[in-house]
Amino acid sequence: MSLSVVAATFGLMFVAEFPDKTMIATVVMSTRYPPFPVWLGASAAFTVQAAIAVVAGSLLAHLPHRAVEAVVAVLFGVGAGYLLFTKESHEMEEGEQEAAKLQSPRRVALAAFGVIFVGEFGDLTQILAANLAAKYHDPWSVFVGAALGLAAVCAVGVVGGRSLIRIVPLTVVRKTAGVLLAGLCAYTVYGAVTG
Repeated sequence: MSLSVVAATFGLMFVAEFPDKTMIATVVMSTRYPPFPVWLGASAAFTVQAAIAVVAGSLLAHLPHRAVEAVVAVLFGVGAGYLLFTKESHEMEEGEQEAAKLQSPRRVALAAFGVIFVGEFGDLTQILAANLAAKYHDPWSVFVGAALGLAAVCAVGVVGGRSLIRIVPLTVVRKTAGVLLAGLCAYTVYGAVTG
């Protein structure tokens, strides 16, 4: 296991998930229900989704190097475009709709798991985790970094997400994540062309 891959994955997943609809759903759920069960259910869902993404990325890694680099670059580019050009109001609406689906406080953890699990399929962070697994050829490190990064951002969401969003505007977080992914896209293209 590579600690540098774990750390890089953790940071990218944390920044990419923060402005996402599933993060917003977690924030909204935690304002309506006890935070710990929300965190527990949401973190479990994020962990399962990270595992699915890493398996998919590991399968991508068996393709020829240039093909993998091309796919990874395109997906990083799409992710960057999504973060840079999607409006926050749209993400807020989707996140609040996901949280509103909860019906019983006794089932908060299970409901949080379900909302996040369904909402995360094909999501930017799932695609990012698959890309990183294909790029680094180190599925365990990517899985650990992704699962920890998603659980950490989930903890921030349930503890103080609404307050943090007031301090650091969602626009800044989204644009920062978009620029990071655009940089990864450029770096991957460079690696594919020169490698």
